Amino acid sequence: MKTLFIINPISGKGSKDKLISRLDEMGFEYVVTSKAGEGEELARKATQDVVVAVGGDGTLNEVGRGILGTGKTLGIVPCGSGDGLARFLNIPHDVVKAVDVITAGKTIPLDAGLINGHPFFSVCGVGFDANVSKAFAEAGRRGVLTYVEEALRLWHNYSPEEFTIDIDGKKWTQEAVLVTVANSNQWGNDAAVAPNADCSDGLLDITILDSFDNYELPALAIKLMTGRCDSSNRVHCFTGKNIVITRNTPGPAHFDGEWFETGRRIEISIIPSALKVLVP
Repeated sequence: MKTLFIINPISGKGSKDKLISRLDEMGFEYVVTSKAGEGEELARKATQDVVVAVGGDGTLNEVGRGILGTGKTLGIVPCGSGDGLARFLNIPHDVVKAVDVITAGKTIPLDAGLINGHPFFSVCGVGFDANVSKAFAEAGRRGVLTYVEEALRLWHNYSPEEFTIDIDGKKWTQEAVLVTVANSNQWGNDAAVAPNADCSDGLLDITILDSFDNYELPALAIKLMTGRCDSSNRVHCFTGKNIVITRNTPGPAHFDGEWFETGRRIEISIIPSALKVLVP
């Protein structure tokens, strides 16, 4: 199958020279993006059967959006700050091994979500994590350390919001720190916010974090990083296909590591088997 690699040169840290040398050796076609959003345009115009996103979750989102509905297969070479979907799919972070997945892997169906019309493939949500995504984007520095620094800075003055949550017609109102809707199991860096997620089951996993005291934070963090956050009595997990979240004021939301400003009402739905994706 003909394959095109779309490379985001500024994703994550480090040079892409090793990868480009490998692609040259193997005779693969590739293009390097020069601006935000270009990955979607290039993917949409691609004539190849397989289109590979080289970058983080944001790059993957652009490329995935570009090939939705085209029948093309998505490949992933993870080079981002969090790489949530790639980690969930067990795609190697070594670029040479990741390219080997493109040549020798298998395809599985990949669901997609929509949040207020924006496609996502890993996670989306509102609340504290959306505010951290905004702060991270505005920090001007990448990497997990910057993300942690921004999260700790915001937490000192953060107040939980009141949300009305409707999951497939079951509706209630509560105060929460965050509401995450997931197709994969994590935000990135193995922070498993939705430990039971399955990206091919036609369902979205919803994780709601209640208000909690500061002394509970270390235990919650440990459970998050060990895939056991659902064992906390502060965490509530659900599954559904159509989710509506209403809050008192407009504000940020996020999807696949990128934030955007949106209104009081957030509508989230699932597109089953939206893409084919190459995995080990």
